[in-house]
Amino acid sequence: GEWGELNNRFHKNLFFGTGGMRGRTIGGVATDAERGGAETGATPRYAAAGTNTLNDYTVVRATMALHGYIRAWMTVEGILDIPRIVIAHDVRHFSRHFCELAASTWDELGGYAMIFDGPRSTPHLSYTVRRRYAHAGIVITASHNPPHDNGFKAYFVDGAQVAPPHDQAIIDRYARIGLEDTIPFVRASNENQISSFTILPTADDLAYRSILEEAVLDSELLKEHCPKLVFTPIHGTGAVSAVPALWDHGVEVASVDEQTKPNPNFPTVKSPNPENSEAFRQGIAVARKIKAKAVLATDPDCDRMGAAVFDGKGRYHCLTGNQIACMLAEYRISKLKKQGILPETGSSRAVILKTFVTTPLLEYIARTHGVRCVNTLTGFKWMAEKIADYEDAATAALREKEGISWDYEETDLQTRIEVLLRYSNYSVLAVEESFGYLPLDIVRDKDGNAAVLAFAEMLSHLQSIGSAPLKFLEELYRRHGYFEEKTANLIFEGAAGAEVIRKIIDSYTENPPSSINGVSVRKAKDFGRPGYLDEDEKPLPVENFFTFELENDFNVAVRASGTEPKIKYYFFGRANVADQESLTNVKKEVGETLKIFAGWAETDASERGGLAKKLDDTATDQGVSDLEKESEEN
Repeated sequence: GEWGELNNRFHKNLFFGTGGMRGRTIGGVATDAERGGAETGATPRYAAAGTNTLNDYTVVRATMALHGYIRAWMTVEGILDIPRIVIAHDVRHFSRHFCELAASTWDELGGYAMIFDGPRSTPHLSYTVRRRYAHAGIVITASHNPPHDNGFKAYFVDGAQVAPPHDQAIIDRYARIGLEDTIPFVRASNENQISSFTILPTADDLAYRSILEEAVLDSELLKEHCPKLVFTPIHGTGAVSAVPALWDHGVEVASVDEQTKPNPNFPTVKSPNPENSEAFRQGIAVARKIKAKAVLATDPDCDRMGAAVFDGKGRYHCLTGNQIACMLAEYRISKLKKQGILPETGSSRAVILKTFVTTPLLEYIARTHGVRCVNTLTGFKWMAEKIADYEDAATAALREKEGISWDYEETDLQTRIEVLLRYSNYSVLAVEESFGYLPLDIVRDKDGNAAVLAFAEMLSHLQSIGSAPLKFLEELYRRHGYFEEKTANLIFEGAAGAEVIRKIIDSYTENPPSSINGVSVRKAKDFGRPGYLDEDEKPLPVENFFTFELENDFNVAVRASGTEPKIKYYFFGRANVADQESLTNVKKEVGETLKIFAGWAETDASERGGLAKKLDDTATDQGVSDLEKESEEN
């Protein structure tokens, strides 16, 4: 009689998107057979049955599609080798099982699979694919999704998530694989006949830990000036590498004991997402006890990092992803200039990479420093693709002009930077607003471990000059103008929700708004149409993504999430700042305007989709967080 549950499980095949797939692995209504006698909170005996859930069949199907494509690609490229893959997993329900199942399937298909002995972070996988000269990678994770979800992320030979044209070819193969094709592999798993695969040695962990050193520009700052920090992995994989990396630099870091132990239910938080201030509750409590200057947090697969910083007046402020990105960019460019790695006037070959939906303040920072800012579509794979292009261009130029071949991974950072600045482009930092940062050029996905180190170094610099994070931010605002961003989401789940999302997206293509909340649209871009170029003058891929530049210098962007059942709205506000006194008023005015725009999104989308839906606002406001207000009241 649970017809809604049946419909949600079977109304479609679980979508294998351009980077992989996510979905429920524990049903909203679990059957007795699925639970298999497991206690409440424990992993059920079986993953949820259904064509639209992540279970043994869909994991095997995805693995078969990836293997088939990799083998075909190797044939075309003339690579005579056994397809090699590295597979990692986080702490979620069924993560280890799915990891071993994918490895066994790969092995049975005639490949060579390597897995870790336990949970590892997503960037750790990205690096190990390159270190092991693997042809592909998989991470079993649903990032910061709810506990009942899990996912399958596919990586290519370069250590980045699969991108065109490879992604669509894998999707096409996935669509052609039937249920009956997966049964032999699933049966072997259920009968405990999983094939052998290789467990990676400790050397691979040490190698990744070593490469994290490149996230630090001045190790002496960390050793001599780093303030006391609190770190929490929010029950995920962050403690595996981030904490030892901080220890390596002599950083005094305290852990949140209740959140350090892996737990697939993430019991101490509403959501294991450092984008949400609520996730910092226990970390801030520890910070108050030990008088720490900041709390750093990573999500379950440790590709994202968030931070709450002390204001010197008894409060901890949760920074937005945009704020963290700007602080890191300003510090790292300035430091590279001070070290003589970048000329004082900057270089057009030094680049800040960001997505279109990340704050425009980064463009002002880059311009002031004489470096370029290159925008990509949403998704870190596009920035990883840029870094790979820069590597390829430098490699080709080095060979052609100097007759030298180099092993990029084996070349020290200083030499890599020199070659990239001479012949190609060097990515100083790659960032996205959703708390993703990459201060490395060898790892090819956002890296929470590296971000922890980079942020700690920036804090050390500020302490060494008698400054503080919020003061540093205000200096940026006075120099470039006040920028504030707000992200709002409309969530539409299930079969009916998918149809609403389609209607809304189609409507923006067919009938774009001429004004938003009474403000005229000066320029509109529909990236679903071909012809747009990025700052490198390279064509941008086609995607259901829209941007609207308004007459008041505010901007709005709209896109359908590629991994969750939601429409995402991004609002960007900016105003000039005359002095410190005016900054307070400007913050208030911009913030109030952005809240009004967020209300417009709900009304506009409801009209376009033909269905009213409550707005789910997950953005962290500037200033004192709701968490702080609550703690003060209590």
